[in-house]
Amino acid sequence: MAEKPQPVQVLYCGVCGLPAEYCEFGPDFEKCKPWLIHNAPDVYPDLLKEANAKDADKVSDQLQSTSISAGGGSSTSKPEEVKRLPGGKIKKKDKQEVIIEKVVRNKRKCITTVKGLELFGVKLSDASKKLGKKFATGASVVKGPTEKEQIDVQGDISYDIVEFITDTWSDVPEAAIFFIEDGKKVPAV
Repeated sequence: MAEKPQPVQVLYCGVCGLPAEYCEFGPDFEKCKPWLIHNAPDVYPDLLKEANAKDADKVSDQLQSTSISAGGGSSTSKPEEVKRLPGGKIKKKDKQEVIIEKVVRNKRKCITTVKGLELFGVKLSDASKKLGKKFATGASVVKGPTEKEQIDVQGDISYDIVEFITDTWSDVPEAAIFFIEDGKKVPAV
């Protein structure tokens, strides 16, 4: 005689209400992770490893911070926040510098690109309007090859742009402005 099949017992997430194996497709997987680690560690074994690695990182960070502050240095300084990208790579903080580059097209016409003004708290749309008015040309905010926004100004305005930037935005020091000439970064000073 054949055995009578038993109904399947489904474990539902206490946070999102989905079955535990479908939480990763739900709206708030990050909120579900602690519940899943505690109640369903066999469903997501990677989460358990990840949680153990984070705990180890926290312990090592605490040990480093206590050894630094116990070393006689100033205990008021905070350790620098490190931003990690997916895959564990560390994201470097952008240097605060403005880079001006002249690109020649059609052997006669030039475009001057200004990169890095946003690092000094300058709103790029306002900056492009001011540059366009000052030099009586077209100026627009575009995405550059590195997916960062930059200002493209029609014409060769490199002769007067450093003075205009330092006069208009006092937060931008002249020492932080560089030109790209023949593929090399040259200070504007």
